[in-house]
Parts: sequence; C-alpha cells; structure tokens
Amino acid sequence: MEDPQPVLLLAEAATEVERGLVRDWVRAQEARPVAVLPLRGPALAEPLATADDAALVAAVRVAWLPRERGGQRRVRWSDVVTLRNPRRPAARHQARIVRREPDRAVVVAAEPATVAELRQRFSAGPGAGGRRAFGEFVARQAGLALERAERGLVGDRYKVPKRIVEAIERSPGFRREVRELAARLELPEAEVVARATADLHGLVAAMSPMAVDLLTGALRPLHARAWNVQVDDAGLEKLRELNRRHALVFLPSHRSYADPLLLADVLAEHDFPRNHVLGGDNLRFWPVGPLARRAGVVFIRRSFGDDEIYKLVVREYFGFLLAKRFNLEWYFEGGRSRTGKLRPPRFGLLANVAEAVEQGRTEDVHLVPVSITYDQLREVSAMAAEQVGAPKKGEGLAWLARYAKAQLSPIGTAHVRFAEPLSLRAALAAASDEDPGARRVALQMAFEVAVGINRTTPVVATALVTLALLGVRDRALTLGQLQRVLAPVRAYLDACGHPHSGEVLRSAAGVRRVLGALAQSKVVTAYTGGEEPVYAIERGQHLVAAFYRNSAIHHFVDRAIAELVLLHDPADRWEEAARLRDLLKFEFFFPDRESYRTQLSAELTRLSCGWESAAGDEVLAGADFLIAHRVLRSFLDAQLVVAERLAARDPRRPVVEKEFLAECAGVGQQMLLQGRLHGPESLSRELFASALKLAANRDLVAVPPGDGGREELAERRGAFAAQLRDAVARVIRIDEIDAAARREVVGVAP
Repeated sequence: MEDPQPVLLLAEAATEVERGLVRDWVRAQEARPVAVLPLRGPALAEPLATADDAALVAAVRVAWLPRERGGQRRVRWSDVVTLRNPRRPAARHQARIVRREPDRAVVVAAEPATVAELRQRFSAGPGAGGRRAFGEFVARQAGLALERAERGLVGDRYKVPKRIVEAIERSPGFRREVRELAARLELPEAEVVARATADLHGLVAAMSPMAVDLLTGALRPLHARAWNVQVDDAGLEKLRELNRRHALVFLPSHRSYADPLLLADVLAEHDFPRNHVLGGDNLRFWPVGPLARRAGVVFIRRSFGDDEIYKLVVREYFGFLLAKRFNLEWYFEGGRSRTGKLRPPRFGLLANVAEAVEQGRTEDVHLVPVSITYDQLREVSAMAAEQVGAPKKGEGLAWLARYAKAQLSPIGTAHVRFAEPLSLRAALAAASDEDPGARRVALQMAFEVAVGINRTTPVVATALVTLALLGVRDRALTLGQLQRVLAPVRAYLDACGHPHSGEVLRSAAGVRRVLGALAQSKVVTAYTGGEEPVYAIERGQHLVAAFYRNSAIHHFVDRAIAELVLLHDPADRWEEAARLRDLLKFEFFFPDRESYRTQLSAELTRLSCGWESAAGDEVLAGADFLIAHRVLRSFLDAQLVVAERLAARDPRRPVVEKEFLAECAGVGQQMLLQGRLHGPESLSRELFASALKLAANRDLVAVPPGDGGREELAERRGAFAAQLRDAVARVIRIDEIDAAARREVVGVAP
C-alpha cells in the first residue's frame, strides 16, 4: 500500500477558538501526515520550498454564520444595534457561540492542489520570483479557493472581490496605460498615477456580506409590501448557466427608484452573485450612500467630459471586474423614464465594456436586457408634475422616509423578465471592416438591448385600460363599452404573440378590479349617479395615465403606422411608411429598414390582403379595431407644437432650449384649450424635448449664416409643420372612423 500524500494545511485562524475548531476538524479527517501552517505568505516560503512535489496543499477557515431566522441566515439591524457582526464575531463571543449555537461555526475546506500544480501556475504568471514570491502566490490562491468554498456554504450572492485597487495598480497593463496617457497629455507620470489612484479609491465599491444583508433588509420594505413580484424563472435559469462561464451585464428598464432593489432581491433569491450596481451621486446621501457603497453600489460621475484619467480608471475597473467574472448592472437610459416608455439609451459605459472584450481583458461578456414593469407606481404623480414644469425634489433622508411610508400598502404586481442575452464577442466579430470598433458596436448593442427589453415587456392590464380611456377625449365609458374596446386588442396581442397580463380583463369583475385600483390611486374617476357607472381619466391625471399606457404602446406602433399608411396615396405608401419611421425615430426603437418593411407589411396584410391598392377608409372602417389615435396622437401633437413654433419663429433668432420648451408648453396649453390637441398628455416637456431633437436632427434648429440660408430654413421649417399637420389630420380621421363604426362603444352619434 502506498503511503498517503503528505498535506500542508494552511489555516486561516485568528483566535484560539478558531484554532481549536480547526484542530478538531483535522482529527476528524482520515489519518495522514498533516502539517498545519498559518495562511500567511512569509510563513509559507520555507515549507513550500522543501515540500515534495506530490504533497497536497489545502486551506481551511472557520465560517461564522448568522443565526437562522425564518429559514434564512442574514445579518439584521438588530445585530448592528448590539455592535456585533455575526459573520465576524469578536474573539470573546466565539466560545459562547460554539457552546450554545454550534451550527453557526462551520469549518470550510478549499479544493486542494499539489505543490507541483501550484508551481506550474506560478511559473505561468506575469512574473517569476523567489521563495517568498511563491509563498505569497500560494497564500493568495488559497484565499481565493477558500472564498469559493465558503460560497458553497452561504451562497453565490456573497461573492465579493478583494483588494481591487492594489490589484489594478500593480497590473502591468494599467501601468502601461498610465505611461501612455501621461505622454499623450504631456503630464508627469507621477501626477497621472496620483490622480488615477485617487479616482480609483473614489470609484471602487466594497462588497461586504454584512453590508449586503443590511442594505437589503433596510430597503426591502420599499418594494416588498407594494408589489406582488412575478419573475421569469426560466430566463433566470438560462442566465445562471451562462454566468458559470462569462460575466453578465444586467441592463434593466428604469421606471422606479425601486428597480435596483427589486432586481437585487430577485437575483439573491435565485442565488446569483451580487451585482456591482452603477448609481448616480443623487443617492449618495447619508446613511444610504456609505452603506450602499459597501454593498457593491458604484457611485460614478454622470458625465466624464474630457477627463481622460477618469475614463482610464473606469475602463480599468470594469476590465478587472469582468475578468474576474463579477456581474455589473446599470440603467442605460440614464435616468427614470418620465413618460413610461424607454428613453434613448446612453452607450458610453457600454463602450468601456466592449473595449474590455476587444482588448482581451475577458473572453466574453453577455448583455442581459431586463424588463421591470409595474401595474402602478406611486412616484408617477411627481414625475408627471415635472413634465409640466414642477421642479424635481432632491433625494435625502426625509425624502426616503416619505417614500418608504408611501410604499407600505399593496399597489399591484411587478413583472421582472429577461430577454435573450447578447454576446459582445459575437457583436465585435460581426462588426464590418469599414465600421469596426468598440464604440460603434456599443451603439448597436444599446439599440438591441432596448429592442430586447421592449420585446419581453408584458402589456399589463393597467396599460390596456388607460389606453382605452385616453382614446376618448373628455368622454367616459361604461364597463361594457370598455370591455368591447379591449376585447379585440387582447385578441390582437394573442395573435401576435406579445406578452400580456390582459386575461384579468376577460371578465367584468376583472375590469372592475383594475378600474377600482386606478380609482383608488385617483387616476380614474367613476360617476355612479346615472343608470350605470361610467369611467374616465381623472382631471389633471392624464400624464399619469399616459405613463401606464406608454409602457405598452411599443407593441402597437407598427399597427398604428400601418393605419396611417392606408390613408395615404396608394402610389406612395411605402415612401410614406419610411417618412413616418423617420418622424418617430426619436420616440420608438425601429429595426433596420428591411426588417421594418417586413414587419409593416405583415401589419398591413392583417388589415387587408389587398392593401396595396385598397381604399384606406374602407379598409379601416371594416377593421376589428383601430389604434393609431390611441397610440400616436400625443407624440404627434407634441411634435406639431414644436414644429409650428419653429415655423413661426424668425429664422434669424437662435433657439435656446430652455426658453423654447417653456414657449411650447404655453402655446401647447392654448392649443389644447382650442381643441387643436387631443389631450393634456401631449403637454410633456420630455415629449417637446424629444421633438426638438428630431428637428435638430433635420437641421431645423441652428441658425445658418446669410439671408439665403435663413430663407431656406424658414421653408424647411414650414414643410416640417405641414408634414405634422397632415399626420395629425390622418390620426383624427382614424379616430372619426373608429367612432362612426363603433358608436355603440364610445357612446357618441356617428
């Protein structure tokens, strides 16, 4: 019989209690020669130098667990009040814990390796060294192996990076980048190093298991009572398997302050490692900011400007995290949606991730589009007020207390869904030779993430009810009328395979429940003094209702455009489809022109097989439902306001955005009172700002030099306004056709 392999046991044991637990554990193992050594590099140099190549090197430590409460072992605020950390109990408390609660002290052992294997890894590293360097290397490897072993006990959600700043600073790649940047900026290398180090310390987040538990516990009431959370479990299972090989970047839609809290809880419950969440400085207030930073929240500047050193630090930090397979998360719209639909994405941070893959810092990174949708949100009223000029209230402790209090009662369901992940490596490989590069790929991938989010976002019942009620200006619907409006819309969603939770609207009781929830939030008003109750949008709540409607309208945009196309000259319908796509490109995410043509053709064929030559009015009059006036009117109305104000403006007078948007708000209110706009939901500063971006994209904003250029600008502004007037006129015509064909539904004379 061969002699058993000798074992060098590296023990991370700081107290006598921990050393005693390790000795007991060693005695309980199979008999073999064991040398117990402290897990410190200098103490390992000599024993490793004289050890046989076949000797096994193993590592152990004592994992201290919080008390089990409610089936979970998490640190609570009550532990903090007693000035104790259950995961790192003081030496004077350890003996009592072992005596009274032995299940809280567990010896974990790392996967062993032979001395020969460790020497081979060391030799393959970035630099060789003597005995001391090998000892330090083995100590680091043992520490990492123990972290993995402990995660097998406590779960992957406590995967934490260690000594990040030091690791980045001693990286040859970082030092080379600093030298090159110093030369490019013509600055002393020492100055660049000092500024980069300071930026690193300000940027890098810690990941303390205790802080993770405390932050989660403290902020859970902000969402746990408000919503019943429905999760895409199948999508998460796919992501778990992918995460075993590659880092993930979660890119969720952003409608609520609760989004990161909700997603963190969902991922923790499915034992995903804690994401490094990128947050803005507005949430850095005490005491949330310091705790959040220790729980993996990375407070990053909203804009880097021309700060090349900060850009380098961000790029290196991202590269380090992704190389170590730590997951990232940020809200790529740059802020919460004020309208309910996705905002245009910002892709600068995504370019940093693409560069990390392009430069070989990590094999691949997968982007995960995440849709977070709510039946209702209490913060929508404040966001709606901002759209008509109210100042945004700053975040702080008092704000947090008010927000928490408002979240204590149920308000519906939250839906968390995951679209198909997107490989950055594949996107970089597919980039054309004419247009390569990380930034271009990032722009393309940002668009694809948005499309993925939209595709997987369910149409919630609240969105359908507000869609119906906002479509009948200044009128109310009975329960039966509302059901008859919604029935063909639900059938359309089923036929197209769009996700929705509209089953609740199949019955009168279900519709009544949704109306009741909206009435309780004062979004819908009910009049009960007549023959039967009638329902309408509450006065002053149109922007709130539009927020809920807009979470779903991207599923209907192609259908709405198809209806507008049918009211155009048959000889010019495809050209008009392209013009409408261009008109709405700052509001919705459209695929490439060929895919758009295919999708629109399918919608037109649903309306009529002979749509190419059919009379549009006849086709629309026979349709099972019409949607353009419910989906596009508020956006086209806002664009019309902007276009008419530009057309009325002296082409020699510069456009100052803030003043111009205020002008649009004032004139828009007048147009609404005159009946030229459909409803108050079009009086949104965000919609006006988006329309102004469209005008700038068409070169209709900047004042050109010379009288000739100004005359030509006035003509083009007039043409832009005429195009909007024509589009709005067709939407009004669709509304009239819908009312005439279904007057029993909307309750008006034909």
